[in-house]
Amino acid sequence: MREPAFWYRPRSLESYALGPLGALYGAITERRMLRAGVDAGIPVICVGNYHVGGAGKTPTVLALTKLLRELGETPVVLSRGYGGSLRGPVMVDRMRHTASDVGDEPLMMARDVPVTVARDRLDGVVLAKSQGATVILMDDGFQNPRLLKDTSLIVIDSERGLGNGKVFPAGPLRAPLEAQLARTDALVVIGGGRAADGVAAELARRNKPELRARLKPDAEAVARLLGKPVFAFAGIGDPERFFRTLRASGIELARTRAFADHHMFSNEEIAAVAAEARRAQQTLVTTEKDFARLHGREGVPDDIVPFAVQLEFDDPVALRQLISDHLYKARERRFSRR
Repeated sequence: MREPAFWYRPRSLESYALGPLGALYGAITERRMLRAGVDAGIPVICVGNYHVGGAGKTPTVLALTKLLRELGETPVVLSRGYGGSLRGPVMVDRMRHTASDVGDEPLMMARDVPVTVARDRLDGVVLAKSQGATVILMDDGFQNPRLLKDTSLIVIDSERGLGNGKVFPAGPLRAPLEAQLARTDALVVIGGGRAADGVAAELARRNKPELRARLKPDAEAVARLLGKPVFAFAGIGDPERFFRTLRASGIELARTRAFADHHMFSNEEIAAVAAEARRAQQTLVTTEKDFARLHGREGVPDDIVPFAVQLEFDDPVALRQLISDHLYKARERRFSRR
């Protein structure tokens, strides 16, 4: 899905016209969010968004994976497998699965952490626990009431924020903001922009912390691209953020092409992009998530550069303390109910 431009304008006829539909959608979602979820029996940390589209959940999940392992935990990621055909539950196997099977994000994350894909998240929990999970890392699912979350971390891009602040389809929000704020434990703001300041201030009034983080490009990928004209393409929630990251790394963007989020590239599209790059003597580069959708495909050019990034928190000690405290409280709650 390609996000409508009016979602990120303060006022528009489209958003006002779609307001009644947004109110209905929001009321239904808010009512669903009130349901009591099923206890997984082990701590569940949800990494979600208030809005549709991407903002950096996947790098946040991978950063939390590293931290949890440092704390002696065995995390397993639980994903719905958006864009994949398998209902699961299934453990993602990069030797056997493609993005069309399990989705691009699970396939990408499976390089670094065990990932279970399941349309029914409770089935996914059972499979994750059979793999020795001590903590479930939920990739998305903040608005889904099926599973009880012990901790909910909400990721926001600091440049785009929440757009016009209206509920889908009038705006990008998945539910009324107040209903989502009430269930938030901490805010992860990615980048140095100020578009999320209002949300952070409101959560601060509720004693919910803001954690600032930045995407750090992989040094090897940057070195491979410096001094070359680059043709960058991406099918993610915010392709412009990817292009900005490349420019900020000193990479010369000769050409860019944006596709819809989770776009499943056809062989013809990839061949056309590769041919354009060759004619102009430009190096093709894309995101790791887009590159995952090309994984295992025949005929994909072998000179496409996947541009890796890692999420680095400005205050890693605060993050470590937050996660440690929430894990302790989650286990204490379960112990006290015995």
